[in-house]
Amino acid sequence: MAGQVNVLVVGEGGREFAIAKKLQESPHVKQVYCAPGNVGMPTVGVKPVGIAESDFAGLIKFAKEHEVAWTFVGPEDCLVDGIVDDFRAAGLKAFGPSARAAQLEGSKEYALNFMNNYNVPTARHVSFRDRTAAIAGVDQFGFPVVIKENGLAGGKGVVIAPNRETAVETINEMFDQGQSRLVLEECLVGPEYSMFVLLSNGHYRILPMAQDHKRAYDGDKGPNTGGMGAYSPLPQLEDADRQRIIDEVVKPTVAGLVAGEYHYHGILYIGLIMCEDGPKVIEYNVRFGDPETQVILPRLKTDLFELVDKSLNDEDLPEIEEDERASFGVVVASKGYPQNPLHGQLLCEFPAAAGINIDFANVTGTLDELKGNGGRLLMVETLASTLQEAHDAVYDYLNSLDLPECFYRGDIGAKAGL
Repeated sequence: MAGQVNVLVVGEGGREFAIAKKLQESPHVKQVYCAPGNVGMPTVGVKPVGIAESDFAGLIKFAKEHEVAWTFVGPEDCLVDGIVDDFRAAGLKAFGPSARAAQLEGSKEYALNFMNNYNVPTARHVSFRDRTAAIAGVDQFGFPVVIKENGLAGGKGVVIAPNRETAVETINEMFDQGQSRLVLEECLVGPEYSMFVLLSNGHYRILPMAQDHKRAYDGDKGPNTGGMGAYSPLPQLEDADRQRIIDEVVKPTVAGLVAGEYHYHGILYIGLIMCEDGPKVIEYNVRFGDPETQVILPRLKTDLFELVDKSLNDEDLPEIEEDERASFGVVVASKGYPQNPLHGQLLCEFPAAAGINIDFANVTGTLDELKGNGGRLLMVETLASTLQEAHDAVYDYLNSLDLPECFYRGDIGAKAGL
């Protein structure tokens, strides 16, 4: 590609911070805009744009006026609502699946039917649209049993019920809160991994893998969250098991996307559990995950811009080159997250430290006076020669900060022996 171009990232969280930062580092990129972005993004040269991620017409207008080469869509709700379809209808390129393909995340039932149709291994499951039938259906499973909201839930619409009483209570709550259907699944046992696949209409590249930590508190206690920390690579995942994941999960998934004529150009996240009898899919997401993105992109030596650009133009994808160093990150969340996160607390200064990166997410105010804006506020991340060194550097930095009305987990990476 001759010259530099402008690109637009849609979203405002830590995931979009990491994506925009990585794109801004490309020699092919003149300027990355992020809509709406957050007040921390200028620290990495990214320009926030005051347009809501749901304002598709406004985003299209901005992309045309600022000669944006293409748009990278971060959030799942935009994808499910058809932002890519609208951009394409306007003659613009957008990286992400169509609304039809985004149903792989938008509906658990749709995703499970896809897996069944294309022989992708997953948990035993039953879908229900009736409260009474769902409660009766609990008896088809042992305990614990997994109960999932059918629609988008930001990584939090899953309950692992240890007994029948909790299962019935959860089912009633989900229907009371407006769910029209839900899914019951057997509870899979084994280590959990995140695999990210960059797709170009049947061609694909596998990005660095990571492990997320969904529970709010140390020891995997408390409610599910959007993710409290992550690390990459995965020393506990043997090469043979990684190849099994590719052969038994990735290949049939991609073949299904081709057979179903999804014309998928975007990221597909595959959440996996490595069971005794092989890998099984917990869920699909049709975009990068948060916080995994913040630890896998620093390890991606291949130019992210080139990967996306070639995908959108149906050109041969470059091979993936991974940094041999390890990436480790811990999320700082607002007190009360995920149920009732505090808003508006004044955050401390984040002094510069060698190798330490701050990926801002739900923050407001100014760079001189940052305030929390609820939920997951930021991630502290670093690259180091070993996971242990990266782990120690991040926690040493976090422990030096004064973070009132905030919390973070102290055991990220424990499953890797850290």
